[in-house]
Amino acid sequence: MMGSWKHCLFSVSLISALIFVFVYNTELWENKRFLRAALSNASLLAEACHQIFEGKVFDPTENALKTTLDEATCYEYMVRSHYVTETLSEEEAGFPLAYTVTIHKDFGTFERLFRAIYMPQNVYCVHLDQKATDAFKGAVKQLLGCFPNAFLASKKESVVYGGISRLQADLNCLEDLVASEVPWKYVINTCGQDFPLKTNREIVQYLKRFKGRNITPGVLPPDHAVGRTKYVHQELLDHKNSYVIKTTKLKTPPPHDMVIYFGTAYVALTRDFANFVLQDQLALDLLSWSKDTYSPDEHFWVTLNRIPGVPGSMPNASWTGNLRAIKWSDMEDSHGGCHVTATKDRKEGESH
Repeated sequence: MMGSWKHCLFSVSLISALIFVFVYNTELWENKRFLRAALSNASLLAEACHQIFEGKVFDPTENALKTTLDEATCYEYMVRSHYVTETLSEEEAGFPLAYTVTIHKDFGTFERLFRAIYMPQNVYCVHLDQKATDAFKGAVKQLLGCFPNAFLASKKESVVYGGISRLQADLNCLEDLVASEVPWKYVINTCGQDFPLKTNREIVQYLKRFKGRNITPGVLPPDHAVGRTKYVHQELLDHKNSYVIKTTKLKTPPPHDMVIYFGTAYVALTRDFANFVLQDQLALDLLSWSKDTYSPDEHFWVTLNRIPGVPGSMPNASWTGNLRAIKWSDMEDSHGGCHVTATKDRKEGESH
């Protein structure tokens, strides 16, 4: 009887040890497999850079950045896609940023933008257009589900290009971001077709130079932009198209005798200014007045930031603030389109 009991105990111990070894080896194999995948991708990227520096066209047989979540866990996806998962410097840790991203199509493009701007100390709000396809919405939700510091805007708009809905999408995210526990210093608004030309640290260092002032490049309206706020405009939206039309009806004067400015829709705003925009009656009245103007995001931010006394305002800034390099598709004849060239010196690795 005693021998049978000892034999049983030995068998159980042996099975437990075998299970442990099997599980351990399986996990080790999985980790090695994803390390090999990461190294394979890194090699492919290195080869792409090498051929670009040599002036050759790089045509890989497969996507260098494996981006599918369909057959991977979040951990696997982040390893394969080369996400930064640890803060890279004390300077960046002490200066977290917030981002708004407004998107409606091209998941792959958004995915690459998100990977490029992602840092664990930052916070990200993504506005998904109501008109986006279910497949696109599902892919975005699945991606953001892997990151605790990224989320979808709590309020969604059917965005019409050039309409108030585009500005409202940013404001919806801004409202969510000011409620975030992340102590972000500046919020930068982006769209799905953006891509950064600077590292997170370079962006932080650039923003620090402004010492708590908002960056809203703009000037008094040139002749071609006067009609945007002089006449009433209307958003039109049906199941096929969305656009803004200009009417012959004149608008009322701006509230509080504000001077309307014209500038870029893409800005960098302090948290205090964000709270001002969402709560101060001056800002709320301008938003209400702007609802039937054309492309109000190109006058709303800059107009408020030119008012003395507004948090972080720059009344005489003009085009101060180098935030975007934009090549409009309808101006390709003048700028020649987009091309990639690089220096021969790979030690420097600077692209031009």
